[in-house]
Amino acid sequence: MGLSIDTVDPTSDDVRAIIAQHLAFCRSMSPEEHVHALGESAIADPEVVLYGARRDGVLVGIGALKRLDQHHAEIKSMHTSRGARGSGVGRAMVDHLLEVAAASGYRRVSLETGTMDGFVAARALYAGVGFIWCDPFAQYTDNPYSVCMSIEI
Repeated sequence: MGLSIDTVDPTSDDVRAIIAQHLAFCRSMSPEEHVHALGESAIADPEVVLYGARRDGVLVGIGALKRLDQHHAEIKSMHTSRGARGSGVGRAMVDHLLEVAAASGYRRVSLETGTMDGFVAARALYAGVGFIWCDPFAQYTDNPYSVCMSIEI
């Protein structure tokens, strides 16, 4: 069976587990004040829609789209489970989020990710899709732990 991506309930056990894995990973890489990953309560914000990628019914990845304004959205909390890394889950999720953003009328999608070695694959994924480095946006600041990227759609 192929990969399916749909909205998910952030309070379901499997989603909570992968959110916890994502937060633990981010906290292991970045100083706490520079961890911008969404926790369970932040994901429940009405401006955020959380998607889950499932293979054979098993949750293997998550990604969220957050509305910043009428024309600008942000990708948040992208995470692929360790066993599914390198299998195309991240690329499928980014493609899905960009399709949703375009269908929702957004013209720009941005994201923030880390500068540390643990984020090399994420930065390569985003660049491979067409994201380019940009100035900090929303609440982000110019600092040695973050890089902001954006794509016009």
